Amino acid sequence: MGPDDLDGVRGFLTACDLTVAGLGAAGVHLWAVRDADGAIVATTGYERSADGRHALLRSVAVGPSRRGSGTGTRLARFAMHAAAADGAEVAWLFSRRSGPFWQALGFAPADRAELAGALAGTTQVELFRSSGQLDREVAWTRPIGRQSVVPDGSVGA
Repeated sequence: MGPDDLDGVRGFLTACDLTVAGLGAAGVHLWAVRDADGAIVATTGYERSADGRHALLRSVAVGPSRRGSGTGTRLARFAMHAAAADGAEVAWLFSRRSGPFWQALGFAPADRAELAGALAGTTQVELFRSSGQLDREVAWTRPIGRQSVVPDGSVGA
């Protein structure tokens, strides 16, 4: 995606009730799936910690027309693989509503403060800190080192 795609992504993520802050920031990696008419129907992305060892998955969203098709799982695995290829060893995310989805991908509940410490300086963490939202979030984590996510994006042993 390029800068010209950000308004469309913001609109899509807003409709999905996900955070849109910082999408255009340097270090935020985003991808979108479009339908035959060019409309965004799914997104995924991540941003890395200052030391590069941690990745905050964000903007993993699937529109109503694609839900239940496996698109979300493929996109989450794609983001984990891309982050691992970029040097990240651990993936983190915030999700209050989709715990079973993330658990099926190998994520376990995590400590919010640990996530915030590992990913200090990322736009989403800083927004959640400054707004007080951090205390209401549910954090998740899993390893994504090269042995944890295989090249096709599937979850390894």
